[in-house]
Amino acid sequence: MEKGLAQLLGQKPAMEVGGLSRNGEKRMKRKDILEKKKAVDEAMKAASSVKDPLVSFSPFCHYDTIGLSVHLKSGRGDKLSSPIKQYIQNLLKVNMEGSYGSEWPAEEKVKRREMVAPEARYIFVHSFPDSGTNEMTALLGTGKTSDTITGARATIVGFVQYRFTIEEDLPVVYVYELQLEPSVQGKGLGRFLMQLIELIACKNSMGAVVLTVQKANFSAMNFYVGKLRYTIASISPSRVNPLIGVDSSYEILCKAFSDEAKAKLEMKKDKEEEDGRKKQRRRESEKLSLIVQGH
Repeated sequence: MEKGLAQLLGQKPAMEVGGLSRNGEKRMKRKDILEKKKAVDEAMKAASSVKDPLVSFSPFCHYDTIGLSVHLKSGRGDKLSSPIKQYIQNLLKVNMEGSYGSEWPAEEKVKRREMVAPEARYIFVHSFPDSGTNEMTALLGTGKTSDTITGARATIVGFVQYRFTIEEDLPVVYVYELQLEPSVQGKGLGRFLMQLIELIACKNSMGAVVLTVQKANFSAMNFYVGKLRYTIASISPSRVNPLIGVDSSYEILCKAFSDEAKAKLEMKKDKEEEDGRKKQRRRESEKLSLIVQGH
């Protein structure tokens, strides 16, 4: 009767109106999700199609400081020569075996697979031990390609390996390795390379830079967290499940650029800490109430 009256009056029943409203909301939500996914896919495709990210950052293609002059060159995992592959394996072993301990043999196999993946991107650091800063600048000013220059006198002294990937439905740059030979460490080169990675991330519309660090690698943790202001990400084992994560050998760190990335990768940490403080205050309040009741 009520439905017939509503129809006679030209009105839609409340239930029907509500149903249509909910369906409309679902369609809008689905549309938003699809549009967002499309935007992420387009960002990933565009970033992956860039042949040489360093072209957009020519001032960052060389780094000069007291006792060190280096030139940077891009590379890809599926384009590595045999000598370069061997160099990467050797430097990884020198720098990382101690941090991984007994886990290193298994981890080394994983890193070898990651090393040659088509999606792996590299920035190689070439040193000019026999050239002063002025001579290096003169060489770069001749218009010679980096292949010509590095093939003549340069030697590789380190590299960054990274990928464009997706974390928490966000496009990010994931740094797999930042490895420098001991002779060039402590000269600001690591900070310089990470600044370059962050620029590449922003240039390619990535929401954040993400990386993994072994907890036993105290110098690396201090470098990223203390000096570069990276934070423990919401996807790190210690954040996902603190009870299990405490036994994990690594942390996932991040530096977010967009508001959405900050909300998904960084803000969760603050919320968890606030929730923890609230629980602690509630427990203290309950204890105090029991004490009062006892008296």
